[in-house]
Amino acid sequence: AKVPDLPGWADTPAPAEPEPPRPLAPSRPTMPDPAPRSPLGADSGLAFQRGLLVHRLLQTLPDVAPDARERAAMAFLSRPVHGLEPDRIDALMTETFAVLNHPDYGDLFGPESLAEAPIAGVIGTTAISGRIDRLVIGPDSVKVLDFKTNRPPPAAQEDVSPVYLRQMAAYRSLLAKIYENQRIECVLLWTDGPRLMSLDAKLLDNYAP
Repeated sequence: AKVPDLPGWADTPAPAEPEPPRPLAPSRPTMPDPAPRSPLGADSGLAFQRGLLVHRLLQTLPDVAPDARERAAMAFLSRPVHGLEPDRIDALMTETFAVLNHPDYGDLFGPESLAEAPIAGVIGTTAISGRIDRLVIGPDSVKVLDFKTNRPPPAAQEDVSPVYLRQMAAYRSLLAKIYENQRIECVLLWTDGPRLMSLDAKLLDNYAP
């Protein structure tokens, strides 16, 4: 019997597979990340230590019952390894709880909030993959918070590094596809302060993928 001819594609090399898009993630920014505060600054590293301690408190205290948070924070800051004087402990307590109990953003640290919430998806040709530091989903709005540790905060949101604005705009775009009927609010938390900074929607529009 005659062997049938092979189809034309049999002798054609397979085309090269396209490279997958590099995910946009805070741990792997596509632009240079702003330099952090030096641990060897003129203040002997006190500001650097302060930023780390504030970050740790704001990460862990939301998992503690509200009526036990002050006691837990005091126990943590009083550890001899930190070498903190009572006045510095009092200042850190005051500043940290001003963030935790903020009337507009306290829900980001409340019982309904999520920590290290994974997020992944594609907006246009941009793949997004990362973890949101804190996320709270309400009936009318979704709030997204990202920590910026030991990086001096700019005076105005317009002066925030484009790398941060691009990341937050990408997160907002992806969440908007999931929560179509809620307003997405993006907030940066600078531990150097600490200072909460809500990012204007029109500003983020300029950096949307």
